[in-house]
Amino acid sequence: MDVQNGPTFSSERSGDAVRLSLAGHWTLDASAELEAEANALLAQGDGARQAILDLGAVDRLDSAGAWLIDRTRQDLGAKGVDAKLESIRPEFGLMLREAHYRTFDEPKRRRSSYFVALCADIGESIVTAGRDLVTAVDFLGEVVASVGKSLTKPSNFRGTSLVFHLETVAFRSVPIVVLINFLVGAIVAQQGIFQLRRFGATILVVDLIGILILRELGVLLTSIMIAGRSGSAITAELGSMKMREEIDALVVMGLRPIEVLIVPRILALVISLPLLTFLADMSAIAGGILVSWVYGGITPKSFVALLPSAIGVHTFLSGVIKAPFMGLVIGLIASVEGLAVAGSAESLGRQVTASVVKSIFMVIVVDGVFAVFFAGIRF
Repeated sequence: MDVQNGPTFSSERSGDAVRLSLAGHWTLDASAELEAEANALLAQGDGARQAILDLGAVDRLDSAGAWLIDRTRQDLGAKGVDAKLESIRPEFGLMLREAHYRTFDEPKRRRSSYFVALCADIGESIVTAGRDLVTAVDFLGEVVASVGKSLTKPSNFRGTSLVFHLETVAFRSVPIVVLINFLVGAIVAQQGIFQLRRFGATILVVDLIGILILRELGVLLTSIMIAGRSGSAITAELGSMKMREEIDALVVMGLRPIEVLIVPRILALVISLPLLTFLADMSAIAGGILVSWVYGGITPKSFVALLPSAIGVHTFLSGVIKAPFMGLVIGLIASVEGLAVAGSAESLGRQVTASVVKSIFMVIVVDGVFAVFFAGIRF
């Protein structure tokens, strides 16, 4: 920093008035000197009733210097000194207006007990959950009405869009779904063999794999992966379209976003989930067969021969029946959250996160409801 060009000032007092003549560079390069000079300016104003800040000799001024000069002027005013700025270049005047010093009132902190705050949070969560439920039911009604309208007038149905989303949701998800379920089946079989071996019942690993995978894990893991992969993608797509006002453009063109955007995506999820669940079941059983052969000495031929006696058709169907409902839940939540994007990137990220969390939570809830229902009817 060139000291000769640093911020300086001189003062000239006349009665109860003081003229403060500023000179040099009042820029961020000399931030420490700026602060010192500003404090010195404020000190020179003590005892005066009027102060004039003359900027005629200021060579350079940036937002930091302008902010400090304006702060000094306001601090002098707060001390009862009538402070004014003089000899201001036009460009410096613009800088002073843009860097206007301002204070912000700190919001008052609400004092409440921890118990009251906890109850308020719980109550707010319940109200939000109820509002989401009403919105989802209303949205479901619109989707059902749109599907019914398409059935009565098939020319309105977006078949090309449905095929495209089937490829995106189902076909492109096959590798990850198969791999994850294969690994889970292998892990369950390994841990099952280790525990059952202590009781001399290693052969029961066939029952364990068949029932656990087909009834619960296959459909549950597949739904969770689709909620994280395709549900979040649907929310991001709809949210981005809303941010770019493309959905409003569809309405202006006389098209219904529900028919054009939502129905093909939800139908793709409803159709894809049973197919992916079937592949997940087969890959998980394959993983179980491999590990049972390695750790339990159960050959693949013996495993396949024992499997029909361990499970029934209802075991397989109880898992597959849940899949379309889970696809419907994932599609509804993803679509509602996507259309709720407020128009900023922050809102888009928040809605995508909410979509994934709510979808996974509701998938587990739906699985629990079906488990209770199947137990009630002894299915």
